[in-house]
Amino acid sequence: MSKIKSSPYKDPKVLVLLSLLAALSILFGKYLAIPGGDVLRFSFENLPILLAGLHIGPIAGILVGVIADLLGCLMVGYAINPLVTLGAAVIGLVGGLLPRVLPTRLPMLLRLAISVAAAHICGSVIVKTFGLAAYYSMPFMILMLWRLLNYTIIAVLEITLLYLLTKNRAIVGQLRRFAKDSPLL
Repeated sequence: MSKIKSSPYKDPKVLVLLSLLAALSILFGKYLAIPGGDVLRFSFENLPILLAGLHIGPIAGILVGVIADLLGCLMVGYAINPLVTLGAAVIGLVGGLLPRVLPTRLPMLLRLAISVAAAHICGSVIVKTFGLAAYYSMPFMILMLWRLLNYTIIAVLEITLLYLLTKNRAIVGQLRRFAKDSPLL
């Protein structure tokens, strides 16, 4: 008899974890961010989205990204920009998909770095920048260069934090309760 894999989204504990990660994303992105004008800000809002995608799966990353962006905008009075919301979803999708398709023979840190960098390039630098450029009527290429610099710094810090979290025995023990098939544990 084949073993049927049940969906992690039927487990209330996983839903609570995803809710907590969405709340952390809102906190990091809307309340603890360091602003740099209208379209730049230094924050770790994508760290919980990446954590959900990397360890629970791409759908979890998408859910955390979309919920955090929509609720965060409503909480602080930002206009909802569908392209920025799509960018948050792309971060969760790419961050969750890549470690599952990259060869396992690659060191974990390299798979993590590729996943986080690709998620930021696709979601933060391309999709979100396009949405912000259209909303604020700004030149796309100039804005993209500034955001590329911003997210290069953030990605390096997030890779470091995610690597340290993934190496911490206590955190790995807790993550294994929720993320039975995480490619990084």
